Amino acid sequence: MSALEYDLHGVRLAVEPMHPMFCADRSVVATLRGALSLAAPFPPSVVGVALDTYHVWWDEQVLPLIAAAGSRIACVQLADWVLPLPADVLLGRGLPGTGCVEFGRFLSAVDKAGYTGPIEVEVFSASLWARPGKEILTETIAAYESVT
Repeated sequence: MSALEYDLHGVRLAVEPMHPMFCADRSVVATLRGALSLAAPFPPSVVGVALDTYHVWWDEQVLPLIAAAGSRIACVQLADWVLPLPADVLLGRGLPGTGCVEFGRFLSAVDKAGYTGPIEVEVFSASLWARPGKEILTETIAAYESVT
């Protein structure tokens, strides 16, 4: 089938693997390999994958899988894995460079895979949200620039 036969009105779907700790109530797709497997029957222009560092940083296969993903990469999101994890892990993401994610290797792999789309900083953090927006925006830009 061609992309036109999927009548998605120009919308591209993206399967986002989520860290295994979210399998109980958020998603059963815990690896990039699983996301690519679900997307495989469809053209890359119709179904891609979302790469979120917060969710895939731990997978020892993530770098070769990013290379294999190529044109399936629909979006890239940056957030760091910080310790200790807060009681509400949904709000436990850190700005890039504040935790243990190796952004240089990740972004290099994304670049080599041919991704040229936007890169988002997606941080869910109650402590950051409690601060003034302009202050957090400035800090987020600096964090992004420090890892790219």
